[in-house]
Amino acid sequence: MDFGLKGKNVLVSGGTKGLGRAICEVMAGEGANLIVVSRNEQEAMEYADELRAKYAIDAIGVVADLLQRRDIDKIFALSIEHYQTLDVLINNAAVWPQAYVVDMDEADFRHTLEMNLVAPFIMCKLFVKHLLANSKKGKIVNIVSQAAFHGSTTGHAHYAASKGGLVSFTISLAREMAGYGIHVNAVAPGIMDTPLIREAIKEKSNYYEDRIPLGRVARPEEVAYGVAFLASNKADYLTGITLDATGGMLMR
Repeated sequence: MDFGLKGKNVLVSGGTKGLGRAICEVMAGEGANLIVVSRNEQEAMEYADELRAKYAIDAIGVVADLLQRRDIDKIFALSIEHYQTLDVLINNAAVWPQAYVVDMDEADFRHTLEMNLVAPFIMCKLFVKHLLANSKKGKIVNIVSQAAFHGSTTGHAHYAASKGGLVSFTISLAREMAGYGIHVNAVAPGIMDTPLIREAIKEKSNYYEDRIPLGRVARPEEVAYGVAFLASNKADYLTGITLDATGGMLMR
């Protein structure tokens, strides 16, 4: 099936590891051009080179710390300088610290909200302003989590709060942008085998797997296909939704 992504310019934050890497891989396989954003310069540049060679698409690596506003501005400046226009934004980068609320440092709570909620807000704002200024349609996919709906029992209340906020923000932005042909959706992964949580899964494999009706942890590419669908022309009648990619953990 042709998803209509060939030649589209797709910006993916946190694009070199885990789900972000899988998203870039799926998008490149569909013929999209990539802006791979990472804090690690070597990883960003090497992965962009790899995507160009493997899929015969265009890809650039951009080094940025999403906690620095000037770096976010740089992402868009370099992307637009290279491609002239953007079509899809994937807000994937996130942190997943652990501490129970009674022991949680206030600075860690604020840091989590800044990275997982405020940074996506700024990215969305700049992306939408670019589209509106150029009378373009586009797609935004925000990566949220099943924790946004279930909360956390394992010391990730700050992460759950940030992702819950991102769900609400996604809905609000979708309402604001619907009349302009800008679609804003979210994907809620459950438990995936990624570097972010791999050690936790190893330590408590039975605990995590028992929570998943399908009985296994997801591979990142299985979630990435849902992201690609929402970014595609096959999702042109969908906006403001959160796609459940949890193996049945949500079942809403």
